[in-house]
Amino acid sequence: MKKYRIYQVDSFTRTCFHGNPAGVVPDADGLSEEQMQRIARELNNSETAFIFKSDSSDYDVEVLFFTPTTEVPICGHATVAAHYVYALENKFNSRRVRQKTKAGILPVDVIKKEDGYSIVMTQGAPDVSEDLGDDVRSRIADALGVSVGDICKEYPIAISSTGHSKVMVPIYSNELLHSLKPNLQKLTDISADIGCNGYYVFTLNPGEDVLVHGRMFAPAIGIAEDPVTGNANGPLGAYLAHYNILQNPAEQFFDFTIMQGEAIKRDGTMRVHVEKENDKPVLVQITGDAVVAFSAEIEV
Repeated sequence: MKKYRIYQVDSFTRTCFHGNPAGVVPDADGLSEEQMQRIARELNNSETAFIFKSDSSDYDVEVLFFTPTTEVPICGHATVAAHYVYALENKFNSRRVRQKTKAGILPVDVIKKEDGYSIVMTQGAPDVSEDLGDDVRSRIADALGVSVGDICKEYPIAISSTGHSKVMVPIYSNELLHSLKPNLQKLTDISADIGCNGYYVFTLNPGEDVLVHGRMFAPAIGIAEDPVTGNANGPLGAYLAHYNILQNPAEQFFDFTIMQGEAIKRDGTMRVHVEKENDKPVLVQITGDAVVAFSAEIEV
């Protein structure tokens, strides 16, 4: 038996009970895959991060991510939570940490501030699909309980990934966005057909401080709705850059702010930064704050 510290961290906010909660086990060495899955199920957050010591000069820590039902390659809000706790425990100044994940070795920048830390997560290589077509558009509209005309006809529905893929679904109305009551089984069935488990439904609000309002549904991996999703908004940045949506094609950088979680009263914000080469996204970063809601100790 060994004692392990467990943290509950709210990411993409500095206010407890807002943002996206994630579990963090900052010293997970010795835990088996089954034990990690049981801890993640017990905490019942959308993801729990487990930090392991490095056995290589190629990276500083290894981080594994589990939903209540399965392991996933990477998670944005749990990365923010994990490195916030890692910085707190080690009393870091600003520094870069190289984390090994199932999506590769990726840098995380810890920015020390007077009132805590901000975490900058560099995500994996952007990959954006072609338009999924009218049939998938119609099926997604039906699963969301909206008409096809409620989905922005100017923009494609496409799969975008920066390590963990999501379907990008742009709609016109913030009011409609916040009133969605999707059929989760229908979304799960579509996921099986298109090979993508998450749906990021969002609006674009040019000229406002917050460009994007969004909601993310991933019932196929046990997440009915995720409050604030780094691995949806990073891919969103890649999608917007790939299709030159709301930006000057000549600009090599694209920055915007998102807000998510309003409909389920877990609102939070993050900044998204995209860099382009040859008119395509090549680098995506998200920046978020965090706060510890509580910590505990278990023995397993």
